[in-house]
Formats: sequence, C-alpha cells, structure tokens
Amino acid sequence: MTTIEIQNGKPVIRVPDKHRSNFDNPQAWNLIETGDKASYRRTVTEADIAMFAGATGDTNPYHFDELYASKGRFGKRIAHGMLASGYISTVLGTMLPGAGTILLKQVFNFKKPIFIGDTITAVAEVMNIREDKPIVTLRTDCVNQKGETVLEGEAVVLVEFVNVEQ
Repeated sequence: MTTIEIQNGKPVIRVPDKHRSNFDNPQAWNLIETGDKASYRRTVTEADIAMFAGATGDTNPYHFDELYASKGRFGKRIAHGMLASGYISTVLGTMLPGAGTILLKQVFNFKKPIFIGDTITAVAEVMNIREDKPIVTLRTDCVNQKGETVLEGEAVVLVEFVNVEQ
C-alpha cells in the first residue's frame, strides 16, 4: 500500500526502488513531491497514425486523405489529437508517478494541430499531492519542436505501488 509522508510540511510519496523508472531517463528521485517533472519525446510517423487508427477505429479523413485534408483549415493531414494524450500516458505510467499509476481524471485543451514529422514532448509536473490519500494532480502539456504548446491539460492519478513478491 502506498502511503503519504509529510516532509517539511508538505505531502510526499516514497517510491520503492523496484518501482523507480528506467524507461527513458532514469528516475533520479525516490520521493514524489510538488514540482517534480518528467518528459517523453517522440516524432510522429505515418506508422503511429495507422496504428492509432487500427487500435481505436478513428479513420477520419483528416488523418489519412491528403486531398481532403488539403481543403481543410490546416492545409494538410494532421495526427490524432489523442495520440499526444498517449504520450502523456507514457510519462504518467512509466516515469512520473510511474508504474502503479491509475488515471482518475484527465482534462485536455488542444491548442494547435500536430503534423506528421512533428516531434512532440509530453511533460508532466506534480502540482499537488493529497495529504490523506496517494492522489496526485499533475499539469500535463505537449509541445512541438518549435516550442509551441499543442496540448495542455491536467491529470489526477492514484499512485499504487503493488508488491508482487509475496
């Protein structure tokens, strides 16, 4: 069971060594506290769009039909907005808070389109940790290679480090 500790008057969550991330950047901290950040970067490919559509069934012509998309407001094909939300899920589930994260709530504001070839960086930052339960609120944003915010949002997660060695 994950517990909350109070250090310097603030709630923190201790991360057991076996739950610390080594996904992209090894997790340097053994505590989760307000202000902690983690990020994941990925370049959007044709394959990503095809696999996302295969998994979800979203075959909107804005994602697949060059002629259709060229007549729309963005002038060319765009990636699924929810693909970027998947990058946020990668941060939450593998880095911060990491393994054992259960998404309770996610809010997104899509600010700009994402195009094939864009490099998206998903960033999560701990904004609040409840004192009574291991529930963490994080700011969740995605920016493209130009530094433009393409998605901004907030996630509320339950952190549950499960001991499987019994």
